[in-house]
Amino acid sequence: MSKSIRTIPLTLLLFISACNPTNHNMKTLPAGVTRTSVTFSAGHDTDPRDGGRPVVLIAAALGVTPDLFREAFSRVRPAPGGAEPSTSQVTSNKTVLLAALDKYGVTNARLDSVSDYYRYAPGRNSLWALEPAIANALVKDGAIVGYELVSGGSGYSSVPLATVRGFPGARPTITLIFGRVMSANGAIESIT
Repeated sequence: MSKSIRTIPLTLLLFISACNPTNHNMKTLPAGVTRTSVTFSAGHDTDPRDGGRPVVLIAAALGVTPDLFREAFSRVRPAPGGAEPSTSQVTSNKTVLLAALDKYGVTNARLDSVSDYYRYAPGRNSLWALEPAIANALVKDGAIVGYELVSGGSGYSSVPLATVRGFPGARPTITLIFGRVMSANGAIESIT
């Protein structure tokens, strides 16, 4: 259900963006080339080991590898079933995480900031912070001749599916980029 909720506004947003001549990320096209919106769906898969946590995003924002974060988190005891942890449990878990991550430059403030940014309630039709990507297919003589990335978005933990209306066989290649800047972490870097 949450995917269809996100798809409707995204489709509208892509349509508005493609029709907006003042969008500064879009270049003037050669003669005979038109834009057709690319619709992105999914892209929020998590590793089964991670209990629904977007570990690839959390680890990148902390500047560590996903495996290193998993190892650090393996000693944490989260509250069961989405319940609020006790104060002592929060303190104990944070002590465990910082003991493992401090040597990689992760501070208490950074751990809090990243944890808060990617916190969400699994199973409640919600996701962590994300911004949908915006792209266009470039079409000439009825064929896609390229793609234009208007905004890479953020918050993709896995490669999203890209579809182009009118081109059911189009399967562009998408590359994601991960990093410490949370508003750009898990962004589409390229579409070809």
